[in-house]
Amino acid sequence: MAYKSLNITEAEKYVRNREFFKQHESLRSEEIGDGNLNLIFRVSSTSGKSVIIKQALPYLKIFGDKWPLSLDRNSQEAAAIKIQNQLAPGLEPEVYCVDEELALTIMEDLSRLEVMRLGTIKMKKYPKFVDHISTFLANMIFYTSDFFMNPLEKKKLVKKFINPDICKITEDLIFTDPYYNCPRNNVNPALRPYLKRKFWKREYLWREASKLKYNFLTRAESLIHGDLHTGSIFVSENETKVFDAEFAFFGPSAFDPGLLIGNILINYVSWDEKDQLLERIRDYRKYLLNTIEQMYEKFIRKLTEKYKKEGRDISFRNIGYLDTYLEEFFLEMIGYAATVMIRRMHGLAHNIDVDGIEDLKRRSEVQISILELATSLMMSRYRFKSIRDVTSYVKSIIF
Repeated sequence: MAYKSLNITEAEKYVRNREFFKQHESLRSEEIGDGNLNLIFRVSSTSGKSVIIKQALPYLKIFGDKWPLSLDRNSQEAAAIKIQNQLAPGLEPEVYCVDEELALTIMEDLSRLEVMRLGTIKMKKYPKFVDHISTFLANMIFYTSDFFMNPLEKKKLVKKFINPDICKITEDLIFTDPYYNCPRNNVNPALRPYLKRKFWKREYLWREASKLKYNFLTRAESLIHGDLHTGSIFVSENETKVFDAEFAFFGPSAFDPGLLIGNILINYVSWDEKDQLLERIRDYRKYLLNTIEQMYEKFIRKLTEKYKKEGRDISFRNIGYLDTYLEEFFLEMIGYAATVMIRRMHGLAHNIDVDGIEDLKRRSEVQISILELATSLMMSRYRFKSIRDVTSYVKSIIF
C-alpha cells in the first residue's frame, strides 16, 4: 500500500484488519497528537485493550511542504526503541508492528502514565524517576559506545542511524536560530526588546553554542535519544517510560542528559510566587535540584561501574582516561542544558511551563530570568567541578 496519511476512520480500520482486536469488538478511535512531526491515534476497545498508532508525516507540520522530511525516520525510531528495550528493558514502550510503506508504528498505549512535563507543572514528585532515568542513560551511553562495542559493529550501527532530516531540525532550532533575529523564531512581543537590546548582541554566547553545534555535527559517540526532555518521558510513582525516539542517532553522549537538565531548570525558574505559596515553590525547587544532582551522580556511578567491569578496549582502560572523559562530558552537558533553555524561550517550539503564563509581560520576565541563567551557565561552566557546583550556583541566583 503506497504512503498516505491516515484519518481516524482509516487508522481504526488498519488496526482491526491486523487483528489487534476481535473482529466484531466495538472500538473507539481518537487523534491525540499535538506535535509537528507525526499523526498519533489511540484506538481502544470496550474490553479495555488499546494501542497507539504513530505515523510519520513527510513534512514539518508547522511549515508544510516548505520543510520536507524523510519517512525513513519511522523505521529508524522503531529500530532505536528495539535497541533501547534490549539495553534498558522496561523503560520504553513495546513496539507491536512496523509498516515501512505507510511509515507507521503500532505500539503500547502508555496513557495509564502521565507525561512528566504535565506532572512537574503541577508540582508532582516521582520517587523512582532518578533511578530509572540514570539506568537508561548509563546503559544506552555505555553499551552503544566504543567503550563496549566492537568498532566494526558500531560503525555499521552509526551508518544505520544516520538521520539527516531530523538532525537538521536540532542543528537549526537549538544551535542556530535562537542566537539571531531569525524569522522562524516564535517570540513573545514583550520579550523582543530585551532580545534586540541585549541577548542577540552576545556574540560570545553564540560562539559557545557553535562549539557545541560542531560537537553535535561530528561526534558519533553513542546512540542518543536526541530529544530527551520532560515532554518525552511518561512517569508515575513506580514507572518511567522514555518515548519519541525519532531523533535517535549516534551523537555526543552528553546531549541527552544536558537536554533533560535544561528542561528541569526551565520548570525550576518558571514558578510564579503570585500563584503559589513561596514555601511550596521553594520545596519543589529543592526537589528539582535534588533530582538533577541525584540523576547525574547515579548515572556517573553506573557508567563508571560498567566502564571498569565491562570496558573492552585496552586503550580506554588506561589509568586516568575515564576522569579525562568525564571532565569533558560534564562541560558539554552543562552547555547543552543552556542551549535548550535558550531555544525554549524564543525559538520555534516552547515549553508549557513558561507559555502557560498568560500575562505576556510576566511571561517575558520569566523568560528573561531563564535566558540570563542559561547565559551564566554557558559562560561559567568551565569553572564548575561537580553537578553540585551547578545546583548551588542556580540556587544562589533563584530560590
